[in-house]
Amino acid sequence: MKQIVINGGKTLSGDIAVSGAKNSAVALIPAALLSNEKVTITGIPSISDINALNEILEYLDAAVLIKDDVIKIDASNVISKEIPESISVKLRASYYFMSALLSRYKHVEMYFPGGCAIGARPIDQTLKGFRALGATVIEKDNHFKIFAKELKGTYIYLDMPSVGATINTLLVATRAQGETIIENAAREPEIVNVANFLNSMGAKITGAGTSKIKIIGVDYLKSGFAEVIPDRIEAGTYVIAGALIGDDLNIKNVIPEHIENLILKLKEMNVPIKVNSTNIIVSKTNNLQPTNIRTSGYPGFPTDLQQPLTVLLSMAHGVSTLEETIYENRFQNIPYLNSMGANIEQLSQHIIKIKGPCQYQGGTVLATDLRAGASMILAGLIAEKTTYIDKAEHVLRGYEKIEEKLKQAGADITIVDI
Repeated sequence: MKQIVINGGKTLSGDIAVSGAKNSAVALIPAALLSNEKVTITGIPSISDINALNEILEYLDAAVLIKDDVIKIDASNVISKEIPESISVKLRASYYFMSALLSRYKHVEMYFPGGCAIGARPIDQTLKGFRALGATVIEKDNHFKIFAKELKGTYIYLDMPSVGATINTLLVATRAQGETIIENAAREPEIVNVANFLNSMGAKITGAGTSKIKIIGVDYLKSGFAEVIPDRIEAGTYVIAGALIGDDLNIKNVIPEHIENLILKLKEMNVPIKVNSTNIIVSKTNNLQPTNIRTSGYPGFPTDLQQPLTVLLSMAHGVSTLEETIYENRFQNIPYLNSMGANIEQLSQHIIKIKGPCQYQGGTVLATDLRAGASMILAGLIAEKTTYIDKAEHVLRGYEKIEEKLKQAGADITIVDI
């Protein structure tokens, strides 16, 4: 088990460069299986989730070449064989292989995907899309067998704008016969990234980034290219770090429009922040004001940033509230923040009240999931004495070289094996 050790109170300054988006990369890599030729993806982050995806690619007999942040995938010899639970359980995004293999081979068998334990994350909307396109789904004991004689375009209304369901339906529809319309589609930038990748291979997709996506199916996809967009959640996490303990901390390789909701909230909280076309400069203020947050799908406030932002809210002069509308189990970080000195009360399953400002003290805490781990790091950066964060593997799933980046900006942080 890995542990993050932080000696807090060190001002952050200088530059932090944002890596490629985890949530794009984990969809782009399975999408490569739709091509009958070689594809190239640049800007791949070096995180454990990518390693898990590559393990599945190699298991399926794809030829994979990785150098620095570039991955080249030749899926011409891939066969659709059962993906065992031992590798599918390593990450939630493994279920993108369901749609990729179904789209190309009309048959897939695998086990329910894994990922962080942040609450129920059913795949009912994904399965709804598969069935609407003509697939039969047989589920038993977390094992899925999905097949179709033919896949036909259709009209699909998603009951909620799920990112996973939107991408999965998009992948299957890309090689289905005829036209597919996805209504109430998720609008996240990562979906646009995937759609542009598929279009570079010869797909016919319009409307990605809106709530209505149109796909005209094609029989063959050629070689293609994608550049992973900057990770908006990583960017937001470092911007929050700058608001907590920064002195002109410069966050580089950012698309500010992707975190506009966060930027507006930080300005509302009186955070000194300067937004440029590709970078954001942020500093700490001693007059941090409270605010209220409600998570929602893009372009609303992202659920993946609510746990990191909770730390900043706890330093505001007054009472803030935070409502989580996406996942029912995403307050697992609260007991650990309170053990370090925060004053956070859980009013209901979905709402917390944060009173500030507080003074964090170091201690031993747990990264219960990826973004909870990020919140523990932020608390450790501003805490007195030393903070020890167990189960750091969760954090390493989604933040490339986080130790190196924070050290470069002035933090006293190390990752050790225990």
